[in-house]
Amino acid sequence: MSAVTTNQPLGTPTWIDLGIPDLDRAMAFYGSVLGWEFDIGPEEYGRYTMCLLGGKKVAALMPNLDENATEFWWNVYLATDDVDATVARSVAAGGALLTEPMDIADQGRMAIVRDPSGAQFGLWQGRAHVGCELVNEPNTLLRNDLVTPNPGPAREFYAAVFDFTLDGNDDLPGVDFTFLRRPDGHEIGGIVGDPSAAASSWGTLFQVVDSDVVVAAARAGGGTADDPTDMPYGRTAEVTDPFGAKFTVGSPLRGVQG
Repeated sequence: MSAVTTNQPLGTPTWIDLGIPDLDRAMAFYGSVLGWEFDIGPEEYGRYTMCLLGGKKVAALMPNLDENATEFWWNVYLATDDVDATVARSVAAGGALLTEPMDIADQGRMAIVRDPSGAQFGLWQGRAHVGCELVNEPNTLLRNDLVTPNPGPAREFYAAVFDFTLDGNDDLPGVDFTFLRRPDGHEIGGIVGDPSAAASSWGTLFQVVDSDVVVAAARAGGGTADDPTDMPYGRTAEVTDPFGAKFTVGSPLRGVQG
């Protein structure tokens, strides 16, 4: 079990949340697809709802009260032990500050930044809430990758802000993929250069036991999904929830021990 009890090192994806227009429908969908249970927060905190697996926090859902909102996406938060300092480095490297640093009660401190390629991400300085308490297990966060039509500035930005090293990937010939690794060598995700991408965005991939089963559950629950395909690292499929928010699921290749 990949349990997390302390704050992650700088730049590590540490938390994910999703704003949606209908909390009840979202809980029904993600409960049926990923087996999550839910702890609905109080009204004074916008009913910010923790998604739980085995009693551990793995994500959050939050009602989006903007009646004009038409796009919804999973937000990824990268860890930092000093939000304000990382914001300063982000701006110096060409990023834009979208949400000023703020304290979230005793839980931690956050900010939202947009990188030079146009992708937005959060920063999280954990206090009482360290982020995902369970990762790299079925029905939890496995990885986040940035997909962008303009990968050059993105690579320079994340290397400058988080001290990531940038390495190519010989396992995916013909794909413009760059590993992002912390100074200790740990891979935190990657950057995919895709000229056909309409915009830059961070993706979210959940590990599952069987991608085909999850795809069937997503379709039955009111979402849509591509048919699963085999990749060098597993069997994956893109899923779209009932509100249009996309995520990817991945399971071990059939006949290969996960």
